[in-house]
Parts: sequence; structure tokens; C-alpha cells
Amino acid sequence: MLKYNPALKDRARQLRAHMANSELALWSRLRLKQVLGVQVYRQKPIGNYIVDFYAPRAQLVVEVDGSQHL
Repeated sequence: MLKYNPALKDRARQLRAHMANSELALWSRLRLKQVLGVQVYRQKPIGNYIVDFYAPRAQLVVEVDGSQHL
């Protein structure tokens, strides 16, 4: 399992509850192993960061920029 900063756990939960529209659109296609049966996690703490999407089997991190980055 990847190590993460436990202090980020509550913040990751908040981010999952308040996802940007662009993240929601992508999540609707990634959830429930819809893409090649690959499990994807959203707002996943990894190290000292929280990544938007993480697919451990594919060793893939996806960051989505939305209006919150303006």
C-alpha cells in the first residue's frame, strides 16, 4: 500500500464530497470499473498530496484541471 500523510484523510473526504464539474464528468466514466475493469479511486492521498484519480493496477494518476484552478 502507498504511504500517505494521515492529516490529508479528512481533506480528501471533503474533496470527494465537493468535486468540480470536470471531475464529476470523468468520474461518471471511471467509476465501477467501467474502463477495462480497472479500479479507480478518486481524491486519493498519496504521500503528501491528494490526487484527483488513481488507478493502482495501471500505476496511473490523473489530475483534472477545472474552473477551481482559475
